[in-house]
Amino acid sequence: MNVIHLKYPHQLNEKESNTAYSLALGFFDGVHKGHQAVIGSAIEKAKELNCKSAVMTFDPHPSIVLGGRKEKVFYITPLQQKIHILKELGVDTVFVVQFTSDFAKLSPEDFINFFIRDLNIIHVTAGFDYSFGQFGKGNMDMMRELSNGDYGVTVINKLSDDTEKISSTRIRKSLQDGDMEVVHDLLGRPFEVPGIVVHGDKRGRTIGFPTANIQPQDGNFIPATGVYAVRILVQDKWYDGVCNVGYKPTFKNPEDKQLTIEVHILDFNKNIYGEEVVVGWYKRIRSEKKFDGIEALKSQIEKDKQEAISYFQTH
Repeated sequence: MNVIHLKYPHQLNEKESNTAYSLALGFFDGVHKGHQAVIGSAIEKAKELNCKSAVMTFDPHPSIVLGGRKEKVFYITPLQQKIHILKELGVDTVFVVQFTSDFAKLSPEDFINFFIRDLNIIHVTAGFDYSFGQFGKGNMDMMRELSNGDYGVTVINKLSDDTEKISSTRIRKSLQDGDMEVVHDLLGRPFEVPGIVVHGDKRGRTIGFPTANIQPQDGNFIPATGVYAVRILVQDKWYDGVCNVGYKPTFKNPEDKQLTIEVHILDFNKNIYGEEVVVGWYKRIRSEKKFDGIEALKSQIEKDKQEAISYFQTH
């Protein structure tokens, strides 16, 4: 897959500017089921038109440049993770457009001229609510009206589950609540956090439950504190596990606010310090709590372990 970083005004080499594309347009944070419908349609159209498939996304999040949001926006899939998922979906090219103040001022007409016509886009696919250009004045009706026959347009309708529209906002809320089964359903895959195994306080092994202490990659969101049934990718193999996210209240001073992510890997006995791993989150078993002593903690961890085993046996 080819990744092309663009900034307004952009310059492409001759090969890139002569390649015809069927383009999926959107920010695509999370690359959830709704996004996959847009991207899948663009890929199918590329096959039909005998051209390359492409996705155009933006970095950083527009709200960081434009302001206006009271709460801080976190990424469900930071850029490199998003690119990795797009590659797995079979996209040929990803255009990463740097979202700057100058870019935000482009009129809808200029956006189409610079980022559709100049990139030799012959078909555009986006969601029904996609907007573009200064103040989001452009919509998909305008995209079609301004085409002058230079490119085709496909609009993907709202995708909903049993309750409401599938959206990045819903996924962020579920991540904050630790509701990983809802997240899994909306994404169409488990939520994943890449990281590195680092040295911890090694207390787990002294109570019979050795853990891998995970330092997540910068920019990744960590779900709500608690205990989870997870899978962890180690040396190209997935293992079932139990993960604790929290501040270890049984051992730590309440003032010590350093979040830890520890995975007890089932049926595993290797030294993996320094290994790059991926944690896939499946179900929140319980919230974090403080225990009266080591024995009470060990008893609860054994229950958590059995619940995780039971979950993976039935899913």
